[in-house]
Order: sequence, then C-alpha cells, then structure tokens
Amino acid sequence: MMPRLRLRNMPLRYQLMLLFLLFGIVPSLGLGLLVNWTVERIIERQVEDHTMQLIGKVNEALDTKMENLQNMTYLIAFNPDIGEFWKGRTLADGHAGHASIVTPENQGERTQNSVPNQALSSKQALSSVQEQDTLYEMKQFLQGYTTLYPEIAGILIVNEKGDYISNEMYARSTRSLTEEGWYRQAAQHAGIFTVLGQPSHRNVTTHVRYKDSEIVSVVRSVTDSETGHVLGVIMIDLKLRAVSQAARDVTLGKSGYLMVTDAEGRSVYRPDMPLIERIPSQWFGAGDSGMFTREAGGRELLFMFRASEFTGWRTVGVFPARESTLEVRQIKFYVVCFVFIVCLFGLTASLRLSSSIAQPIFRLMSYMRAAETGDLTVRQWSDRGDEVGMLGRSFNRMLEQIRRLMSLSELRERQKRDAELRSLQEHIKPHFLYNTLDTIHWMARKNGADDVSDMVGALSRLFRLGLSKGDDFIPLRSEIEHISSYMQIQQTRYRDRLRWELNVPDELKDLFVLKLMLQPVVENAIYHGIKARRGPGTIWIEAKAEGDKLLLTVRDDGAGMTADRLRELREWLEIPLEAMEGKQKQKGVSTHGRSYGMLNVQARIRLSFGEEYGIVLESKEGTGTCVTITQPLLLDMAQLKKPYEKGEGQDDEITGHRQLDNG
Repeated sequence: MMPRLRLRNMPLRYQLMLLFLLFGIVPSLGLGLLVNWTVERIIERQVEDHTMQLIGKVNEALDTKMENLQNMTYLIAFNPDIGEFWKGRTLADGHAGHASIVTPENQGERTQNSVPNQALSSKQALSSVQEQDTLYEMKQFLQGYTTLYPEIAGILIVNEKGDYISNEMYARSTRSLTEEGWYRQAAQHAGIFTVLGQPSHRNVTTHVRYKDSEIVSVVRSVTDSETGHVLGVIMIDLKLRAVSQAARDVTLGKSGYLMVTDAEGRSVYRPDMPLIERIPSQWFGAGDSGMFTREAGGRELLFMFRASEFTGWRTVGVFPARESTLEVRQIKFYVVCFVFIVCLFGLTASLRLSSSIAQPIFRLMSYMRAAETGDLTVRQWSDRGDEVGMLGRSFNRMLEQIRRLMSLSELRERQKRDAELRSLQEHIKPHFLYNTLDTIHWMARKNGADDVSDMVGALSRLFRLGLSKGDDFIPLRSEIEHISSYMQIQQTRYRDRLRWELNVPDELKDLFVLKLMLQPVVENAIYHGIKARRGPGTIWIEAKAEGDKLLLTVRDDGAGMTADRLRELREWLEIPLEAMEGKQKQKGVSTHGRSYGMLNVQARIRLSFGEEYGIVLESKEGTGTCVTITQPLLLDMAQLKKPYEKGEGQDDEITGHRQLDNG
C-alpha cells in the first residue's frame, strides 16, 4: 500500500514519465535481453555446427587418402612377383629361407643395382639373369605407385624371413626388420590395415632422409589364404603434407586451427605455432565427438573434436574461448547501442509528452484556485484540439455559466427584496381596508341595497383570502373560496352573459396549493374569452389528482386564439421570468395585457416546484381555451418546509431557482 500511496501522491508529470518509461523502455530492455540471449545461443550453435562440418570434411579427406593406401596394399599383395617374394623364391642359390642382410661393405653395390634395402650380398649374388629381371620389375612396380602418388614417401615390403624390397627405403643396420615394433604390430593384426602414425626410433630410413615428424606410416600384414599364416608386411610412408593439406588452410576465428591426433593423443599434425603442444587422451573422454573447455598456457581454450572410424585419428578444432563469442560480443554491442538510443529517445519523449500534458493541467489548476478565490475571469487557452484543450474551453464555459447564474441570482435576490418590501408596505393597509369594506357592507344592507352589500362582502373576502396572512401556500378549499368570491363579483357585473361551474372533489380540498393560481387564469378567460364572444359564455373550473400530481383546469368556450398567438404564448411560458422582465432574446415581451397573469403563475410554479410542473395551454380560434395547471400533491404543511427534491432530468440552474424561491 505504501508504494502505491506514494505513487498517487507524486505530481502528475512524474507519474506520466514513469508510465512512459515503463511502457517504452522496459519492453525495449526486455527485447534487448531476449535478442541477446537468442542470438548468443544461435551463434554458438552455428559455430559448433560449422566447426564440426569442417572437422568432418577433414576426416573425410584423410579417410579417402587412407582408403587409397589400403587399396594400394591390396594391389601390391596381389602382384604375382610379390607373391613369389612372400615365399622366398626370388633369391638366388637356394637361400630362399634365409634373410640376406645389406652390410656396409655391399651398400654401394645395393645402390648401383637398385635392390631396395635388403639386396643380396656379394657372396649371395643372383643365380640367374631372370631373377635380376624379376627384382627390377618389382622395383619398377613400386616406383610406379610413388610416381602416381607423389605424397607417398616410400613403400617397403618385408617377408617373414626378413628379406625386403623397396624403391626408396632401406634398413639402417643389419638387425632383422621382423624384430621391429611396426612389423610385430602389423603381424598381430593379421590382414588388417593399420595406421601407425608418425614413426619413432625405427631401423628404416629413406634416401631423402625424411624426419620422423615429416611422415606418417601405415602397415598391413599379408597372410596365407589357406593357413592364415603371416607371410610378410607392407609398410607405406605417407608424407605429412598430405595429411596437413586438408587441415592447414582451415582457420577458426583469428587464431584457431585444426590439428590431427592419434588415438593416444599424440599429434599427427599440428601447425607451426600451436596453442597447445599435446592434448591428453583423457580429455577426450569416451565419445567419438564432442566439445570441451580446458585451461592451457594461461588461457581458456575451446576444443571440438571428431574421431575417424577408419583411422581412429581425431581431428580437433582448437581456438580461444573468447574468440568463439566474438560475433556474440559484436551483437551485444549493437543491442546495447540500440537499447541506449531507445532509452535516450524514450526519456526525451517522456519528458516532452509529460510536459505537454501536465503543464496545461497545472495551468488549469492555477485557474481553478483563482476561481475558488472568486476570480471568475475567463482565461485565454491555446488552440489545442485534444482533451486537455477541450477541458480548458469547458472550464471557460463553466466560468461564464457561473457568472451568468450569479447575476441571475443577484437579480432574483433584488426582486425578492423588492417584493418583500412591497409586501411589507401593503401590509400596513389591510385592517383599514377591511374595516372600510365592512362599514360599506352594513350601510348598504341598512339602506336596502342588497346587491351592493353582497358585492362588498365578496370583495372583502377576496382581499382577505388573497393576503392569507403572508402565506405562499394555502389549502385548496381557500383557493376555491377565493375564486368563488371573484366569480361572484364578476357575475354581478356581467349577469346573464357569464356562467361558471366548479367541480372539485371534497377529498382534494385539504391539499395545499400555491395561492392565487386560479384567479389570473380565470380573469384571462373572462376578459379575453367570454367578453370577446357574442352571447353568454361558460367557464368550467375542475380539480383532479393523477399519480403524485394535482391538475387544476380552467376551460372556457370563448373566442379562443389564433395559432400564431398560441405559439407565442407557449414560447413565453418556457421562459416566464425573461418574458415578464422584457428580456426575451428573440422577441421583446410587453408585461401588460393578457399574458402577464399567466406568466406570473407559470414563473411561481417553476420557481417553487421545478421545470416539470406549470401551465399547459390549449386553444382554438372560435372554440375556446383550456388552461391546465400542474403541481405536486402537497398533503400537509410539513412537506412545504422541506426543500423540494430535484426531479429526474432537471438541471442545476432550475434547482438553484427553486432553492432561491424557497430560501
């Protein structure tokens, strides 16, 4: 509750700013974080997929090369001359079962005769020219492979007796090659192509004298198809550039690279300046592919690898972990810039918008404070077309209305004071008037002038009921008695030309009515209806109740009025006060003549009871006029002491008039 109360107590300008920032900047921040997180995940996945694709391509290239070497070993093994060599039948003097070792003494002769790396000694020369040709053809056969595949550094064929032939390779010493580790390893995997990797401390070299780090060796043992006995081993040295060619041109980021390791983690190929010299085999785990991060050389490195199913080698992508997120950092930078611009723009826009909305409201507040002190001067507003501008113009109209109502109220007060003053002045004369009329009444009766006596008595009752001790509301029976006295006087004057009928139920006579409502209407009926027609006329006076309303009807069969006159009177009845004061806006109204009494009754009813009550006028020329007066049912004086409640659809101005009249 406390933060909410504090927010409500904040100035409107700050509330609008917070609202604009909440709906403008917060979604932008959320969108920036979401975009950053999503892009980071996508880029990491794309980098991983791309690197794995490159590693897969390198593995495919290496597997293709190794498959070619494997096929080469099959072709060499199926050569008929090589087949005779496996059985030891290509050596002279029947020494097929004994190995002939090249010694330092016959090394030059071996070189001249081009017998690879294990030629016959001077004491064991070839027995015939045919065998010399066979050895030469085998040499040419092997030479054809090295010519066709320049990436091959050398091919060495060794039988089980230790005899060997080669186009480029020879033994370093007289120790039998069958005792070499690579030979025993090939013999253990009978008939299976095996990738040894880079050689180390072997008793074999080449004429070019490649370093161990410059070649990769593969071997396959040849077995007897019937007994499965190992007949010999074929070894091929592959130049390392054939391996590195597939991985050398691949770069990962700025300083990342690809390297190739064997199953034990020894490097088969790595660039000249690697980030790590050797990757321990336990880092790779048991999987054939994957990704891991390790600390090496004072930096965090990211490793991605995939093992070849054919060779068992692993192609490993190595690059600093920070470089893998370089694109992510760039996108983060763009996102941060975007969010910063949005925040800056949002803050500026919120200040601008909040000021444009709050300032006119603050100005309106200051005008209202001035109006509270009584300053009702209309202020100048801008030509804004929004709700704030409409509110300002409505405020000006309200001030004008208040000023008009105040002027009208002052006018009503002056009229009321004048009426009270006149009433007080008139109250001085009643007793003298009553006494004088009584004296005339008895003198006329004493002298036998009964008609004069009756008229004076009726006039006395008329005045006494009209004054009613200053009361505004009288019982309906008093109003009926008053109008009866008036009709008695008028009938004395008009005699047979005037007839009248009174129909008022007894149960309605105790209701209270506004005094002197019927007399002005009946007077109009006599002077402008009955008097204006030819022959006698009749006036009907009736009273009845409908719901919560009392209806008093005065109807005559006199001359009536024209349609234009009827329309004019109806217009005046809508604005009785202005019509009586001669202030009607469209037409000037004379306060003399047939309209004054009826307008007076209409004004008093409206001021007393509200706009829904008053006079309804109907007339037709030559037929007569009907006037219906409507007021609420007033059962007792207690109702009159209460302020009359405002009815539905009545505005404050009417209520103000009524309260002013009752005040």
